[in-house]
Amino acid sequence: MPRRARMYIPGLPYHIVQRGNNREACFVEPENYQFYLDLWQQMSERYGVQVHAFCLMTNHIHFLATPITPDSLSNTLKVVGSRYAYYFNKKYGRSGTMWEGRHKSSLVQQNRYLLTCYRYIELNPVRAGMVNRPEEYKWSSYGANAWGDPGWVTPHEEYLALAKEREDRLHAYKALFQAELSEFDLNEVRESVHYCLPLGDDRFRLQIESKYGIKLGQAKRGRPRSERLIE
Repeated sequence: MPRRARMYIPGLPYHIVQRGNNREACFVEPENYQFYLDLWQQMSERYGVQVHAFCLMTNHIHFLATPITPDSLSNTLKVVGSRYAYYFNKKYGRSGTMWEGRHKSSLVQQNRYLLTCYRYIELNPVRAGMVNRPEEYKWSSYGANAWGDPGWVTPHEEYLALAKEREDRLHAYKALFQAELSEFDLNEVRESVHYCLPLGDDRFRLQIESKYGIKLGQAKRGRPRSERLIE
């Protein structure tokens, strides 16, 4: 029996991560990255997903996105993943699965962690030693969010609240990247998405559980002993 699609709370942001099978490369040349992003643009518009931030790494992807309907994100990820796998397998003469199981997702507390999640995602290439500054990496949303060319990226209200005027907002956003994320924040984001649990405090979790009648659980503390967390 096929697994049921995950249902997401409309109007709330999620940090989405999907990794290549056996940590193998998902992108090997610029055309791959662009093809994947084009698919995301098309399918997010079709199914109703607002993308706020993203980063395509060599063997995994990060998205910060808000679904408009309960199945918007699941539909988008399903179609993008299958179409990209077909393209990649055909282009490089390979077969078999492309992705490592199901995608991981973490509901994000907006007023506490949303901008932290923006930074976490767009600083990925810097932490990986691929570039020295986030603006040097082409396959992320940093250019859209820091330099004001959003394209198909939708600014979240927390991003817009950085400043009233556009230029002041861009300056304030770039200023957020002058300091590295703390180890505490890094671990909070990593653990939450690794365990598919909410990124937020206990009050936020309880409010969501009460309002929507669902059980979210509580994030585990400390790094798993036998599993490497997603970068």
